[in-house]
Amino acid sequence: MPKNNNSGNTSKSLIIVIIIVIIGAALIGYMLWSQKDAGPVAPPIPKKILAPIKPQTVIDYNELNKDQKLKELMQERKAKYGLKKGIDIITKSDESVKVGESTVPMQEILDEIRLKLGDIIEKDLKSGRTGSGRGTKEFGIYVVQPGDNIWNIHFKFLKDYFDHKGVVLSPRSDEPSQAGQSSGVGKLLKFSENTVQIYNIKEHKLDIDLHLIIPLNKIVVYNMERIFALLDLVDYAKVNRIQFDGETLWIPAE
Repeated sequence: MPKNNNSGNTSKSLIIVIIIVIIGAALIGYMLWSQKDAGPVAPPIPKKILAPIKPQTVIDYNELNKDQKLKELMQERKAKYGLKKGIDIITKSDESVKVGESTVPMQEILDEIRLKLGDIIEKDLKSGRTGSGRGTKEFGIYVVQPGDNIWNIHFKFLKDYFDHKGVVLSPRSDEPSQAGQSSGVGKLLKFSENTVQIYNIKEHKLDIDLHLIIPLNKIVVYNMERIFALLDLVDYAKVNRIQFDGETLWIPAE
């Protein structure tokens, strides 16, 4: 009898082993089938690569007469417009300007101007840049000096432009005639007051009073594209026929 019990136990153990093997084989087969059905295994996701941010170029007015490379760069930029003395520096919209201890990005100044004019400012949330979609632009900067006034600043700019054109402006060419009528140059200067902006670089804000000039604290900002689009239309031989009503400038046709 004991011999028969051992034989029965062996049979049961064998059956259990067979069942375990079958279940294991089924699991392995299912896993292999699942991997095949899932397709090729995707490669591991590479780690993020952080591109270095290029520091913004700073045009330092304080170094203008000390840094030869900066001086040559400004001369090169001015030469494109035929200017020498009418402005101190020409900066691009993606650069910054430094006067004294104050540094301000040109884009900050341009945003202030656009807000003043009622434009809507759209910025890229990642870069923080204004999305104009027109690339960089150039702006002339004149740093206000002791004894300056807005009229003389504009006259100096205009004289510099006409000198390049081979036209010599008399120091009195902006004065009215004996009959009290404004000269053509005077009308151009008056119109210029509406096309430039005065920025207080120390307080980081536009200045409302154009005639309240504070030396080395304020800069005059010229939109080079806009100014020269106008000046290039002027025929000095007909300059006295220019009309200005306080808002609009009419240039005589050929």
